[in-house]
Amino acid sequence: MWFTSVFLKTLRDYRIAIFGWGLGLGLLMFTVLSAVSSLVATPEARASLVSLAGSFAWIAEPVKVDTAGGYATWKYGFTILVMALWPILAGSRMLRGEEEGGSLNVLLSLPRSRSRVALQKLAAMWAALLGMALLIGLLTYGAGRGVSANFGLDGALLFGLNLALISGVFGSLALFVSQFTQERRTASGITGGLLALFIVVDMIHRVIPGTDWLSRLSPVYYYNLSKPLIPSYGTDPVALLVMAVLSVLLSGAAIWLFARRDVGAPVALPRWLSLPRRAPRPEAALPVNAWSLRSIYTRSLARMAVPTFWWTVVIAGFAAWMVFIVEQTEKQLRSLYESSPILKDLINKVGGGDITTNASLLSFLFVFLPVLLMAFAVTQASRWAADEEDGLHELVLATPQPRLKVLLMRFGALTTATVIIGVVTLALTALAAAVSGLALDGGNLVAATLSMIPLGLLIAAVGYLLSGWLRTAVDTGLLSFLLVAWFVITFIGPELNFPGAVMRLSPFYYYGTPLVNGLPLGDMLLVLAVAVVALALASLRFVRKDIGR
Repeated sequence: MWFTSVFLKTLRDYRIAIFGWGLGLGLLMFTVLSAVSSLVATPEARASLVSLAGSFAWIAEPVKVDTAGGYATWKYGFTILVMALWPILAGSRMLRGEEEGGSLNVLLSLPRSRSRVALQKLAAMWAALLGMALLIGLLTYGAGRGVSANFGLDGALLFGLNLALISGVFGSLALFVSQFTQERRTASGITGGLLALFIVVDMIHRVIPGTDWLSRLSPVYYYNLSKPLIPSYGTDPVALLVMAVLSVLLSGAAIWLFARRDVGAPVALPRWLSLPRRAPRPEAALPVNAWSLRSIYTRSLARMAVPTFWWTVVIAGFAAWMVFIVEQTEKQLRSLYESSPILKDLINKVGGGDITTNASLLSFLFVFLPVLLMAFAVTQASRWAADEEDGLHELVLATPQPRLKVLLMRFGALTTATVIIGVVTLALTALAAAVSGLALDGGNLVAATLSMIPLGLLIAAVGYLLSGWLRTAVDTGLLSFLLVAWFVITFIGPELNFPGAVMRLSPFYYYGTPLVNGLPLGDMLLVLAVAVVALALASLRFVRKDIGR
């Protein structure tokens, strides 16, 4: 049955993603809702939670955070947008990925029109998103019943639908962008960068008053207009309609362009948008003397240059933006304290002058930096696995290059790129602190930005190890699952009183809070040791295995 149509075949390919993302994020909501009762057990705890949410209102609007639905919406309404990563990958791979592999040529040789093929693939992506939304909604409803939450099944299902719609917008955007790129990786990278940009644009109106007009340019703004888990707030049908219309327009334009371009080629831009082309010189047409071809290390570094640049922009830009956010937050707190006779003694601790207060607030945000750097490492580890599937390793090993050298030089280039991201992040964060007047301990700032490098190398080494046995899709999926699992253990585990042995399974546990407590040297050396062991095992497997198996 599953092979009787393009729609069913594509939906079958998404079956693991449906259950993985649906159950994973559904269990995340189940976990956080189960922890709410302990956070609001007393009036003091309730007041503390409301105060904390108000201090970080720039992340998400704190509405009834002392209720189960309000707390879950505030705490994970932003983080749960990680679900948008799957449709970004699916949308960029839907047509462009199959064009790269050559399978789309075979499919289009059958008596099916291009538009029909594209529409069925797009319908399968939306069916998968709705399946994820259903699982998330049902698990959220089940958790809500367990803690006597005041939202019903309709609110839980609308929560899932809202998440599916915003994810579909970025999936459709990835499909549209892929019509203008030569490779699927480029399309997914651009769309991922736009996701990060739109999240920041949505935050602006909560930081700088009077900038709602700017935030309305972000699709994430319309996602946040609906809070179905808070019955008194409800769902904004206009916002849902806006996201649906955006998805239809983007995907419709993508299919229209696909039906009119050459298979395997990007859309030809108008002449006024195209850069002038010059005939290449003979030495440029065959760059035998190019610096990047002098060694495996330099060639690998050149291939990573573009994604490294954009990931650096995202990670370092996020860190600098967080410094300004904290500075604005402290201004608001200072204004609040000045108006309260009871809190006047806290004025000197906010406003940028107290290093401990600054570090404590900023440390709450810096925990996302290792996550982003590890996501970059996952993409590069999956590229290593993809090169083997695409037959590129055979081309390199046909030259007199030892297998061990090939793997180590490739990993060395990844290490260099990771260090560059860490150093640039440190520089931009220090510059932002100097410009904003936010006092920070220089040594702790160095520790906070550079301690994330071992975490990135750890997950990259694990990815190289898994690629010795698994296909690219499975390798990437398992690495992504590990990253999400580690995140859940570290940031939800304390609320659920996870035992210490479980907490130590996450690398984020060893990262700690270096912005406050300084460099955790012993813990970082332990993480590096585990990464070295994983890389050694990966090297042993690569040296002895049959390439492509």
